[in-house]
Amino acid sequence: MSAPVRIVLADDERMVRTALRVILDAEPGLEVVGEASTGAEAVSVVRERRPDVVLMDVRMPEVDGIRATEQILGGMPDPPRIVVVTTFENDAYVYDALRVGAAGFLLKRAAAEELVAAVRLVARSDSLLYPAAVRGLAAEHARRRPPAAPPWVGRLTEREAEVLRLVAKGLTNAEIADRMGVGAATVKTHVAAVLAKSGARDRTQAVILAYESGFVGVRRAAPWSGRAPGRT
Repeated sequence: MSAPVRIVLADDERMVRTALRVILDAEPGLEVVGEASTGAEAVSVVRERRPDVVLMDVRMPEVDGIRATEQILGGMPDPPRIVVVTTFENDAYVYDALRVGAAGFLLKRAAAEELVAAVRLVARSDSLLYPAAVRGLAAEHARRRPPAAPPWVGRLTEREAEVLRLVAKGLTNAEIADRMGVGAATVKTHVAAVLAKSGARDRTQAVILAYESGFVGVRRAAPWSGRAPGRT
């Protein structure tokens, strides 16, 4: 059997943490290994417990979820995947968390099965969590400022540029391979090159940078239903 996905819960409300723990610990292959009630405590617990996934409340005392995310991702080798938890999907805090490297976000009103699916999805790391919502946030914020194409855009090969466009649409490596008629290993290599050239930590941050740079055109995104992590 493969090792369970290790999870840390960071939320200033004990009842929220308890509810999350009950749901996640009941699932095979998932294990809650720590809890934190502040952003500062979250950083400490993550460094001690070395989880695979962190569910991080975006608004917490002392150090908020954005700064905690930044400290964890910037101060640890092989850091965990962080999903910020929020009440509103259009919260500016959520976008800021994605910009500093959070792998995605989850609404507090999400159903138990959505929570479990989201944790499993980000643990695999080859898909976007709620891709339509991420695109919508990125497009909305890109409209507020003129895009400025950074040097890395010009360094992408034709294949890498195509892969980035498909990643921005929310396609998995397998789906991209099928679309391009190449092997999954080739796609994985192209994705790694895109991340290295753009300086993005993961696929989600690459999508944010693609919109901010103007590489992906800004269009009015369709309203997000708020359901079903993964493909939308």
